[in-house]
Amino acid sequence: MVSRVRVWLNRTYAENVFFMDQLRRNPSDRAVEIHATHGDPDSPVLAAADTAELEPENLSPAGYVEYALDQCGRRGIDVFVPRLHQSAIVAHRAEFEAAGTAVLAPPPEAVAVFHDKVIAYEAVQAIGVPVPPWYRVRSEDELVAAVEELEAGGHKACFKPASGAGGVGFRIITRTPFSLTQLSGFPSPYVPLDLVLEALRQAEEPVDWLVMPRLEQPEVSVDCLTGPDNRIRLAVGRTKNGRRRGFTLHEQWLDPARRIAEGFGLHYLSNIQFRMFGDRPVLMDVNTRPAGGLHQLSLCGVNAPWAAVQLALGEDPGEVTPPFLGQDYTVVSGLRPLRPVSLPQQRPETMDPLPAVPAPSSAQPVDSVGAAAQVLPL
Repeated sequence: MVSRVRVWLNRTYAENVFFMDQLRRNPSDRAVEIHATHGDPDSPVLAAADTAELEPENLSPAGYVEYALDQCGRRGIDVFVPRLHQSAIVAHRAEFEAAGTAVLAPPPEAVAVFHDKVIAYEAVQAIGVPVPPWYRVRSEDELVAAVEELEAGGHKACFKPASGAGGVGFRIITRTPFSLTQLSGFPSPYVPLDLVLEALRQAEEPVDWLVMPRLEQPEVSVDCLTGPDNRIRLAVGRTKNGRRRGFTLHEQWLDPARRIAEGFGLHYLSNIQFRMFGDRPVLMDVNTRPAGGLHQLSLCGVNAPWAAVQLALGEDPGEVTPPFLGQDYTVVSGLRPLRPVSLPQQRPETMDPLPAVPAPSSAQPVDSVGAAAQVLPL
């Protein structure tokens, strides 16, 4: 009898309820039990897990590693998928392996390269992957110089933190003065240059921003699965162009993604994002973790989370080739149950896994905010 696999996801994105669903519905028909921890008692991932705990607050990275090792030992974790404090955790991979836990994340050297976008851009340029023009900015004068140079070239300037995940802190510079226009409709990523400069003057600490031209659509996120041998097992591009989304296997996106994933040892699941600068794709960002939208590859007949867990367990799935590319689709919000009380309880062992889109009931509160983004065909 094949033993069950115990997987832990720590403080992860709400969309990873679908990652968990795919692990349970794996093509190997292997029993999977999922443990989840989070700082928010109303996180949907806690409700979707078989067992769940609130994470302690304000732990240092070293303190979090101790907490994680204790979780793995007490819970019998086979595969740990870390998001929070990934850098500190992968630096202690040997200790987790000694406890019988495989860490589904790249080695510390790869995580360090892509933690800082400046280091990342310099590194990928060195292997021939194109990047957009960029400027590292820490002061008011540096920001003005970067914006003026980009605008002189006919570009709109934007900025984002030199380190960080997703679109947090991304803004587009405008010369239009602040007015009621900015206060009507939905919040905008556009921010007047004079307000940014005033904020910098009043800041107690210097900023660390990357300033670059605003890149054009389509945006293509290439989901990669790479083995510990640095060999790609899976690479599929997910395209975004406004509301429309789709899939691509075009080499103009996949070739640079493979070079990055294999060249820097981005073991297991990574997500490499490109946009257009003029008439060519350029690197936008590299995430050393599974993307929130990874589950969308199921529309291509691929279960990437399970293939990654197999790799972590030493069970090489071989090359994972999509049997087809799914039709274009869009993403809408849906409903997902929450635990009925704020302190997470353990799910009964006999309870069946949650369906992908469960029907809400009066006894079970639901969260309808992007936590259960559903994919619908166009």
